[in-house]
Amino acid sequence: MDERDFFTESRTTRSIDLICTYCRSKESYELPWVVRKKRGSLPRQADERDRAKFAKAQSYMVLAQDKVSCKRCRKPFDVSGTKTVAFLTE
Repeated sequence: MDERDFFTESRTTRSIDLICTYCRSKESYELPWVVRKKRGSLPRQADERDRAKFAKAQSYMVLAQDKVSCKRCRKPFDVSGTKTVAFLTE
């Protein structure tokens, strides 16, 4: 059984303040995130290994984009200094 069977997946955006590495301007950017929420119950075809994996599974968000273009100089730069995975509390 695949990990995707344990989660429902959706997309969202969150704003974050970033500093361009080229022109040093600070701007707010909307970054896309993939949200994976743990399902309420296991699928029917689950075995004992899948039950153990499901018990340890936790809802989380993953950053979907690692580069943004500067709003001032238009050069792409890495999203560094930002967490790329965030666990969600239920």
